[in-house]
Amino acid sequence: MQISLNGRAAIVTGGSKGIGFAIATRFAASGADVAIVARGREALDHAVETIGKAVKTRIVGIQGDVAVPADLERAYGEAMRAFGKIDILVNNAGTSRTGAFEAITDEIWREDFDQKLFAAIRLTRLVWPQMKERRWGRVINVLNVGAKAPRPKSAPTSITRAAGMALTKVLAGEGASYNVLVNALLVGFIEADQHVRAAEKARIPLDEYYQARSKEIPLGRIGRAEEFANLACFLVSDAASYIPGTATNVDGGRSPVV
Repeated sequence: MQISLNGRAAIVTGGSKGIGFAIATRFAASGADVAIVARGREALDHAVETIGKAVKTRIVGIQGDVAVPADLERAYGEAMRAFGKIDILVNNAGTSRTGAFEAITDEIWREDFDQKLFAAIRLTRLVWPQMKERRWGRVINVLNVGAKAPRPKSAPTSITRAAGMALTKVLAGEGASYNVLVNALLVGFIEADQHVRAAEKARIPLDEYYQARSKEIPLGRIGRAEEFANLACFLVSDAASYIPGTATNVDGGRSPVV
């Protein structure tokens, strides 16, 4: 299927690496102007340069921490000055934090909610009015399969992601009559920097780490970020014009909950 995002403008948070980078790349290749929001300047500049070499659309890198409200407002303002509108928002930023419940401090809980749930709330609140006014908008919340099937010692991530799934359904119900479609994509094991760091921490080669984790996946392998991005691109296109309020697992069949 040939998907066109010509004339659309998107914001992708956490877009300098991994899944976010793959999504930004796929959107740009499909014709969208893309603003990438990330904390690290070096990785951000590299992402903008890499994507920009292959496309003719506008790619903007905006440095900011999504857990900081002022940074979100500034990022939104910079994207608006660059593009004049925002049609698509992908709330992707957020690292996986997990641990035993009694070991999780209030500070860790607050950080996780700010980075994941409140970042999505605040940025969606900024883009929402213009999407409703133009009667066209797409929001994707990138979550985790733990939102549906939380495991022991999966907090705080599984908790904040479950809240993000509820937010998705609420927004989908409110936005549908304005043709503002909101959906969630739930990550399983997808190639990403956090797995590279986990392998380094465990002091094992990355391929061995992936091979061990693949045993939990019916498809027998780790997913590629590009595979995740392909579905994201479909959901923000006109081809998915009758799909609001879904929470789709992208996990190779690993989750016990559909």
